[in-house]
Amino acid sequence: MDSLTQIVLGGAVGYAVLGSKVGRKAAIYGAVLGTLPDLDVFLPYSGDVEAFTYHRGFSHSLLVHLLISPLIVWLITKCHQATAIYKKHWFALVFLCLSTHGILDSFTVYGTQLLWPITEYPFAVSNLFIIDPMYTLPLLFAFIAIFLPRVKLANVLKINHFALAISTLYICWSLVAKLYIDDKVTTALNDRQIKTHHYLSTPAPFSTLLWRVLVMSDGQYYEGYVSVFDSASEVSLEAYQSSDSLLSTIKNEWDVQRLQWFTKGFYSVKQEEQYIVLSDLRMGVECSYVFNFIVGEQTSMGIVKSHAEKVSARPDFSMLGSVLQRIWDPSVSLSPLRENGVCVNSKNLFSKKV
Repeated sequence: MDSLTQIVLGGAVGYAVLGSKVGRKAAIYGAVLGTLPDLDVFLPYSGDVEAFTYHRGFSHSLLVHLLISPLIVWLITKCHQATAIYKKHWFALVFLCLSTHGILDSFTVYGTQLLWPITEYPFAVSNLFIIDPMYTLPLLFAFIAIFLPRVKLANVLKINHFALAISTLYICWSLVAKLYIDDKVTTALNDRQIKTHHYLSTPAPFSTLLWRVLVMSDGQYYEGYVSVFDSASEVSLEAYQSSDSLLSTIKNEWDVQRLQWFTKGFYSVKQEEQYIVLSDLRMGVECSYVFNFIVGEQTSMGIVKSHAEKVSARPDFSMLGSVLQRIWDPSVSLSPLRENGVCVNSKNLFSKKV
């Protein structure tokens, strides 16, 4: 999730655990600890693929959180010796603020290695978009209330507990909505006799009322949108081609295998100019994916491995205005404009990093 959400979640959790005993310190430490795991983005990884696939690794592991919590508690109580009598509460605060960060991240589609080093498997429930105001706003309101000077402690505690309850109920709602959407899509796929190798549903931007679905099939993939108000017959699906055969000569390269593993099979392969580009289909939309990597290059000798690097794609925000309309109106199309099979906005879309 975004940094603001993690900060206010950490603050709310910290205050719920120890606010009645140490006051606003609990929220401050909670906010800091709530964003601490994301500092792994500043680590000097050796390449773009490593930075992409090792993010949300050890720093998001529940096991690491459990092991490091006593050290952080020792540091806190050294700085605030008068609160040392609350060591058990400080431990609960530290561990919960760190672990809720990782757990919340696992609700997005990216993938979080919650059990590193036992397994590097990136857990991803994909029931929340990376930015969701409906989840964040109650926690933000409570976080602000904590620092208002004229609000009584008892009232602040009630507000904070209420905000945590509302945000948790929203997560529960998103899980129910996801199951409801998946059932509709399963019916639609069966009715249209579409063979499925991998299936994924994830919320559209800023909402859990509209969902984006991905279906990997033989040599192609489908992208579609479905609202909680749609019937199975109104599920919109568009087919796109993936040239996986372009990887045949470089399929054993570590970068290629690592990306295939991390994306859990939700990737496309295309040739842009002389470059072979592998795109993570889970994040972004067709013609405007967030993570694209050059993994090979077409030469006179055929396709050869190139130094894997991330390439930039211009984000297309023009569809955001249609997202709200699509929730209520299944006739609204969110598919990208295409000319001769090529995305209108993708001309010269990929540029090799320098």
